[in-house]
Amino acid sequence: MGTGRPQRGATSNAVSGRFNLPQREWDGDWLDARSQIDGPPSAVRTSVEHLRPKTIISYNKSPDVPFNRSINPMVGCEHGCIYCFARPSHAYHDLSPGLDFETRLFVKPDAPVLLRAELAKPGYRCAPIAMGTNTDPYQPIESKWRIVRQIIEVLSSCDHPLMITTKSDRVVRDLDLLAPMAAKGLVAVAISVTSLEPKIAMTVEPRAPHPQRRLKAVRQLNEAGVPTYVNMAPVIPAITDHEVEAIVAEAANAGARGVSFIPVRLPWEVAPLFRAWLDAHFPDRAAKVMAAIQSLRGGKDNDPGFFTRMRGQGPWADLLRTRFQIARRRHGLHGGERVALRTDLFRPPPGAQGELF
Repeated sequence: MGTGRPQRGATSNAVSGRFNLPQREWDGDWLDARSQIDGPPSAVRTSVEHLRPKTIISYNKSPDVPFNRSINPMVGCEHGCIYCFARPSHAYHDLSPGLDFETRLFVKPDAPVLLRAELAKPGYRCAPIAMGTNTDPYQPIESKWRIVRQIIEVLSSCDHPLMITTKSDRVVRDLDLLAPMAAKGLVAVAISVTSLEPKIAMTVEPRAPHPQRRLKAVRQLNEAGVPTYVNMAPVIPAITDHEVEAIVAEAANAGARGVSFIPVRLPWEVAPLFRAWLDAHFPDRAAKVMAAIQSLRGGKDNDPGFFTRMRGQGPWADLLRTRFQIARRRHGLHGGERVALRTDLFRPPPGAQGELF
């Protein structure tokens, strides 16, 4: 793909080493499905390095996303989803968007302190902060580092609104913080469910929690009063699109407030990685998959244009939207639009500036 951008390390992770992981990360049936595809697992070493940014809130002016600021407490993601549009960010660290993205991770341990300082600035204007917009905040290393939890503690103490997107049931760990925030109208959660079929799901997103665990988390969060949605992101033509109706039905059964979707995106180095993955795991339909993706993306592997990048274009995209609309109506769900979070309760944290020194 002629992007004009150097594709550092854009080699395929579709070889046997890509899906090696510690057995402790897998449920029994999940592990069995994985073994049938790639053979028995072996340990893979994951390294974690510190990043020391001067600020932690990132701002954007994208007109097709429902937020203008976000926090990414980590760089890289252990979940290893082949389609992840965040993979190219690893090239900026002179690392591969392939295997390095999954195994050479960065954390920002100063994030909670930086956040308090930024929220305390006299010119700060409150608006919902999004987490999970680049890499998943609830990937396995969060269990040890607990940076996300500390960030939520800061936001909760200030009554600051928060939107969380994840494909992990680990989010329920923080229900003690999220439920009181939800009671004030300060938080919403979206949980991604790409496939309900173990062999497909563990191949396309090998270290993410089992989809049934995610659906259980949807139920737990909603029962605790935290408005939670399901996002089928991405929808991969000829691989997961046959599950649209089933995923909408399961989301409704789990009490989701709504269901949304995003067709698969293949920016920069993601496209060659995805093609190599298709050749390794779905050689019988690789050409069909790419033809459908290109029909969604104006004849290219990727369409970076605002609005069309999230919805796709052409007959295939129209059909996909129609199927979701029918399925949502059948189950009384809407499109998964974010709830309107309150900003009027925000109060700056006192004395935060001094904590940096």
